[in-house]
Amino acid sequence: MLVIASANGRVGIGAAMDMLCGGGSALDAVEAGTRLVESNPDDHTVGFGGLPNLLGEVELDASIMDGSTLAAGAVAALKGFEHPVSLARRVMTELPHVLLAAEGAARFADELGFQRKELLTDEAREIWQARMRELDDKNQNPDTPAYLQTLARWVHEGPEAKAQAGTVDFIAIDGQNNIASAVSTSGIALHYPGRVGDSPIIGAGNYADTRHGACAFTGRGEMSIRTATAHTVVTHMRAGMSSLEACHEAAKDLKNLDDAYRGATSFIAVDRHGNHCGVSNRDATYVYQDESMAVFAEVERTRIDA
Repeated sequence: MLVIASANGRVGIGAAMDMLCGGGSALDAVEAGTRLVESNPDDHTVGFGGLPNLLGEVELDASIMDGSTLAAGAVAALKGFEHPVSLARRVMTELPHVLLAAEGAARFADELGFQRKELLTDEAREIWQARMRELDDKNQNPDTPAYLQTLARWVHEGPEAKAQAGTVDFIAIDGQNNIASAVSTSGIALHYPGRVGDSPIIGAGNYADTRHGACAFTGRGEMSIRTATAHTVVTHMRAGMSSLEACHEAAKDLKNLDDAYRGATSFIAVDRHGNHCGVSNRDATYVYQDESMAVFAEVERTRIDA
């Protein structure tokens, strides 16, 4: 049994491992671990406390995938609910769909009795307001706040260049050697309302196949969507590459993209034998824990050229 996660998953990896040791499935484990990160107000890239879009609204994306069946569920641009990963799982198990977005996702959460919650914390609001003031300093019309003019302009000229992006990634292998993965994010900070990144896109930000392995992505989702990064990594493992070799190969596709906003690119991967890795084009870490370990270990990611 094994759990690996992005570094911010350290707050939930113990719960994920406890779930496995108690007989829970890989799906149970990745959901349990992700939920704790979604509830962490100190993490401004996921869930409660996540940084908002340009209008000050927190929009959440998440997905979950069962590698034993290739079943998957996802939600995008969800407002007002703290645990999009759990809603994504219910999409997978209770609907004939994979992805629900925006008002439809919120309606489904209401139908299921999920508790509504204000996601914008005081700290996140202060960060958002400070960045909005930076936009107003560029504003040519002092009577109208800059961000209430053409929003598309400010995505390019204002906050996007300074945007904070992040995701929590979890992958688990349970006692039956089934693999599952989950990702959750509040997206790029101060994005255009309704922007959806790679996290809820199966094959881009998240992919699991028990026969071969799993991968989860963190970084500029627009790039991962264009190259289907998570699925590409698993495909390379299917062809016989190690998890690390597969990540290096997938990074070549990212490197060749023309993208003015490229930045930190990181992903984690594990093959069907439990051989895991974390890679990044920056100095970064990831965490892992197996049933023989009392606590998780945090290790350096391998540098990739992406």
